[in-house]
Amino acid sequence: MRAAIALGTNLGDRAANLEKAVEGIRLVGRVVASSSVYETAPQGVVDQEPFYNAVVLVETELDPAELVGRLLDIERQMGRVRGPRWGPRLIDLDLILHGDRVICTPSVEVPHPRYRQRRFVLEPLVEVWPDARDPDGTRVADLLEAVSGQSVAPVAVPGWPHGSRR
Repeated sequence: MRAAIALGTNLGDRAANLEKAVEGIRLVGRVVASSSVYETAPQGVVDQEPFYNAVVLVETELDPAELVGRLLDIERQMGRVRGPRWGPRLIDLDLILHGDRVICTPSVEVPHPRYRQRRFVLEPLVEVWPDARDPDGTRVADLLEAVSGQSVAPVAVPGWPHGSRR
């Protein structure tokens, strides 16, 4: 099953945080594509450092609940401590899409409930999965126009395999 995972970080060495997170993600599935890294202004709590964001695509045998559990394990192993909602974070790993599945439980919601309103997720997602569709049939690329006012800027991160497909 193809799954899209969004990565975000705004504490410490942001590039190293993304790289370490991808190492962990490789243990839950085969990484088949990595987006560019985008620097984005924080949303919600705006008095904090800018974020680095990216999306990776994985092929995985894990169901959404198992995958989310493993992503939370990676966050904990990296040292993430849950703080205020939308506050600073060492790493944030969100399951955005898991094929065309729709799941809504107390612990897992797929597709991610707010991805449609976040250019910092949509832009890299469309970069690595141009023909992606929301489970309702909407082309993900068509969602970009509604968030065009949000600022994202690609940044060069040495060693990051941006825009790569494996």
